Amino acid sequence: MPLSYDTINSPVGKLTIIASPTTLQSIIWDNLTTPKELTHNTNHPIIAETKKQLTEYFNNQRQQFDLPLAPIGTPFQQQVWQELLKIPYGETITYGEQAKRLGDKNKARAVGAANGKNPIPIIIPCHRVIGSNGKLTGFAGGLNKKSTLLKTEQSHSIKNC
Repeated sequence: MPLSYDTINSPVGKLTIIASPTTLQSIIWDNLTTPKELTHNTNHPIIAETKKQLTEYFNNQRQQFDLPLAPIGTPFQQQVWQELLKIPYGETITYGEQAKRLGDKNKARAVGAANGKNPIPIIIPCHRVIGSNGKLTGFAGGLNKKSTLLKTEQSHSIKNC
């Protein structure tokens, strides 16, 4: 299946959006390497819609995404990523809480590792998971980006209460 990509500049740096003909596959941070076997496509409908929704998100005009997602991962990773989608905008939970929601509070490290492999960050909000001490920990894009995403959401959700 051919994959296409395009990029978008954002408050957390340049993001590379990768899509199949029918689904969003991945968003790659500017500090990570983009695969070379992709076709640059500025007119791909899913990439265009992803760019639109990300722009709305960063402009505080969107709190939920509506995109056809197809992250590739193990069954456990898929389960972990599905649980991430349930964390409300502007809220955080701990890795332990996420593990508990998945049925085993002792799997916090495994959950953290699965979150770290999330191929569609921001859309699948792994940035909403924090350490048990309330501190920001582990984030593929870098903790500064995680902080920016959380501050954006928390400042916007407070204004709308």
